Amino acid sequence: MAVAWVHEMAMLCKPDHIHWVDGSKAENDRFLDQIIKEHKAIKLNPQLRPDSYAFFSDPMDVARVEERTFIASKNETDAGPTNHWRNPVELKAEMKHLYRGSMRGRTMYIIPFMMGPFGSPLSKNGIQITDSLYVVVNMRIMTRVGTRVLEKIKQGQDFVPCLHSVGYPLEKGMKDLAWPSAPIQRKYIAHFPEEELIWSFGSGYGGNALLGKKSLALRLASVMAKKENWMAEHMLILKVTNPEGQVKYMTGAFPSACGKTNLSMLVPTIPGWKIETIGDDIAWLWVKRDGRLYAINPEYGFFGVARGTSYRSNPNAMKTIAKNTIFTNVAITDDGDVWWEGIDGEKPKHLVDWQKQDWYPDSNRPAAHPNGRFTVSASQSPVIAREWEDPDGVPISAILLGGRRSDTMPLVHESLSWNHGVFMGSMMGSEITAATLTNEIGKVRRDPFAMLPFIGYHVGDYLKHWIDMGLTLAEENQPKFFYVNWFRLDQEGQFLWPGFGENARVLKWIFERCDHRVEAAQTPIGYVPIKGTLDLTNLNIAPEQINQLFQIDIKNWQKEIESIKAFYQSIGYKLPKELQQELIHLQNRLV
Repeated sequence: MAVAWVHEMAMLCKPDHIHWVDGSKAENDRFLDQIIKEHKAIKLNPQLRPDSYAFFSDPMDVARVEERTFIASKNETDAGPTNHWRNPVELKAEMKHLYRGSMRGRTMYIIPFMMGPFGSPLSKNGIQITDSLYVVVNMRIMTRVGTRVLEKIKQGQDFVPCLHSVGYPLEKGMKDLAWPSAPIQRKYIAHFPEEELIWSFGSGYGGNALLGKKSLALRLASVMAKKENWMAEHMLILKVTNPEGQVKYMTGAFPSACGKTNLSMLVPTIPGWKIETIGDDIAWLWVKRDGRLYAINPEYGFFGVARGTSYRSNPNAMKTIAKNTIFTNVAITDDGDVWWEGIDGEKPKHLVDWQKQDWYPDSNRPAAHPNGRFTVSASQSPVIAREWEDPDGVPISAILLGGRRSDTMPLVHESLSWNHGVFMGSMMGSEITAATLTNEIGKVRRDPFAMLPFIGYHVGDYLKHWIDMGLTLAEENQPKFFYVNWFRLDQEGQFLWPGFGENARVLKWIFERCDHRVEAAQTPIGYVPIKGTLDLTNLNIAPEQINQLFQIDIKNWQKEIESIKAFYQSIGYKLPKELQQELIHLQNRLV
């Protein structure tokens, strides 16, 4: 079946050569040598950054293109109000026209890959076809790639077909580009949920092109999960160990720019506590026979945002990317190392920026692209938990939720029930700060469970699936939900909470709440720490700051309710009645 599909796609795309990727180090080394020889990347200084490489994309191909990302379900209502829907028959015809001959002059690489650990009941096989070596070397880091996966497919295991082309065929005599891609109007990231099929055309970047990540592990997997009674979520997975050696596992959903990667690799400031990483971005969750909720990390690497990463913000990430790392759209120092805004040390007197131009401190532009990335194996993290590849997953005790909010949301509060926790997840969001949205600044962009761009079906059905999953868990086995907010400001616009490693104090309170070891005060929005239960030992923070961090302003919450109502109206008739009821309960409690 796999060979027949590859042959069909080869007849469509017309490559000059076909190469089946075996995933070996020797093969990868050859690919990287070829990339350097073709001037499509540079090798970094081996004394400073061993076995590491830097790529530079076309300026028009620097991030996910949500406006060109489609859910091609048979019925438009199945895609819902948060997705761009296309008729699958029409979209396929449109894209086939673009794919026809799109790999002429190039090699078609066949990547057998697996999302999830070998042997896990949730793990999914895929085969990605691509004409980009950048995609091949990144997929090898981000997924389990090679002959071992191919053998499972040959033995009859299902696989998700993923077709990708940069959309830049090479006619005879044509010179290739350092970063070939297509114009924005010819970029497509298409998901066909009924067929469990992914087609991507015209972009070589990140989640547009590494189809195991957002496309399979979230958009398509979310549809599979609903059908098969599990969950695919945009969540980190933490292992937390207390000084007595007790362990709890937590997941966390946070929109972008809310510190998800930093939290996943946090260095605690309180003695005796230990934080380890299972995963930093995606969690697949299911209920096992013991009646508890378990999670695996389907990924094999980290595809992290470089900007702002430093020894102050995330020392463990900095140690992880010290070697064997692929960097994309960062700046290069004169001694052949990488640099970006927010990294440690003095600003260099000269750099080569992400567009390969000379850059100086008075240059009126960033040296690294704000979405510049690092790709690195999760196994290199100094805090990777030994269970991170356990096919049986880890049992989840707490589900963290959060967003970037300057007011309204306290430092931490706990849900009153499972359905109330789903309500908290449904109304998650961050305040808009982007300069391009000046008329929207300060408004909250709702992002349910940080999944808004990644739900592969109707958002109302997705939220109902969360409600239904709670029914499969006995109350004593239901993880507790906690909403955290590291970003609350005082009247002068300064952060009230120091953040970074001090966030371990909040994790400690959450850990102890899971065992009912500390009391909490019930408020209209949920449970908050009572005085003395949040460990503030050796923390230089004024009592009035703590009071502000937990202040529940009724007027602000009444405005919040109106905002949530407007968001719920946008979901339409598929909004679960249980969430509508939770909103009414909140309104009544506030009165």
